[in-house]
Order: sequence, then C-alpha cells, then structure tokens
Amino acid sequence: MAKATDTSTVTTAKAATKRTRTAAETEKIRVALTERRDELQAEYEQSLTDITELQRDRLADSAGDDQADAGTKTFEREQEITLANNLLERITQVERAIERLGQGNYGWCERCGNAIPVERLAAFPSATLCVTCKQLEERR
Repeated sequence: MAKATDTSTVTTAKAATKRTRTAAETEKIRVALTERRDELQAEYEQSLTDITELQRDRLADSAGDDQADAGTKTFEREQEITLANNLLERITQVERAIERLGQGNYGWCERCGNAIPVERLAAFPSATLCVTCKQLEERR
C-alpha cells in the first residue's frame, strides 16, 4: 500500500513539472470552453422551452387519444427529457473542465497524471482521462 502512494506521489511530481502553459494558451482554452458551455446552455434552454410547449400542446390536444396515442406521446416526452438531461450532463462536464483549467489540471489525466493528447482534447475538450486510462475504464 505504501508503494502505491509513493508511486502516485512520484507520478504527480513528474506531471507537475511538465504542466507549463502560457497565460495566452490558458486564456484561449478558457474562451473555447466558455463558448462551448454557452452553446450547450442555449441548446438546453431551447430544449426546455420545446418540452414545455409540446407538453402544453399535448394536454390541450389529447381528447380522443387511445392507449397507443397516449403511449407514443409519453415515449416521445421521455426521449425529449433524456436529451435535455444529456445536455445538462455535457454542460456540467464543460464547467468541470473550466474549473480544472483554473486549478492547472486541465489536459492532464486524473488517473495516471500523464498528458492527455491534444487530438483527444480537440475531439472531446472536457476529457479527464488519457486514452489508455479511458480504455481501461470502458473495459470494466
């Protein structure tokens, strides 16, 4: 058990020495993440507006519905709510990435401390694990 702690301390120390990013680079990343968060927030708010409108329409236009119609409307509503919840989760991930950027941990794997490849961050800016650690996590 003591060895694992010693190893993680060494890994963290090595990672800390490699974590150099200029203020301009940090600001560029912060702006990109903030813009992404704002886009997702606007999409989420639009989704909530759409859900509210559709719910209102369904309540007003449900006379004469049979069980199949009611079931279809319920299924569609649940899908819309799931999509809104997914947007909310993505917003949370981006906010967490902004927080990690402020702490100086952005772009570094939370598990092993190695740098997350730029390509991975470009594809998934809120990534918290390097490719290897993510693959290990998905196998479990």
